[in-house]
Amino acid sequence: MDDQQQPRIRDVAEEWEVRASGTPFQGRVTGVRTDEVRMPDGNWARRDYQTHPGSVSVLALDDRQRVLILRQYRHPVRQRLWELPAGLLDVPGENPLHAAQRELYEEAHCAAGSWRVLVDFYTSPGGTDEAVRLFLATDLSEAEGKRYEAHGEELEIEVARVPVAELIRLIQAGELHNPTLITGTLAVHAALTGPGGLDTLRPADSPWPARPFRA
Repeated sequence: MDDQQQPRIRDVAEEWEVRASGTPFQGRVTGVRTDEVRMPDGNWARRDYQTHPGSVSVLALDDRQRVLILRQYRHPVRQRLWELPAGLLDVPGENPLHAAQRELYEEAHCAAGSWRVLVDFYTSPGGTDEAVRLFLATDLSEAEGKRYEAHGEELEIEVARVPVAELIRLIQAGELHNPTLITGTLAVHAALTGPGGLDTLRPADSPWPARPFRA
């Protein structure tokens, strides 16, 4: 394929015809939806997927290019995983930046003077509609006020600050598995080493079509 035939490389919104839809299970936050979807050949196919309100995450980068990471137990995979601070968008229409600032405070008692959008992505679009907005937070400081009272898995959170280069090494060695941590580490490395550096990243209030929000 030559350059003249190359399609525009960009995801686009599209919705195929659905003749029936149901929710056989709805939990406190997520559920399961079943749709009957018309295929390009005219046949109908059943698609089951997890419904999800969406999430935010924060890659907090200090002035030594170290990333703030947390380790906590994740029951579905029976492992303690190193992750980035993150949380659910379980308030309809909530501003994702405000949610990210809250999660950084609650999980790491940390504040940031500068925020940008690092990357937007779907965690597993073949099986869930979960969308994640991952922010880059810089100009870090300890948060003011009382520490957040942790619950559940958060009671045993461990905190570390690890250089970007070391995280990349651990990812490539198969030692780290959280998809948001992997995505964020590779994205911030690309931004740091690319033309224009971090200034090429989008503003923190950039539109997010996957999860529209109030300004």
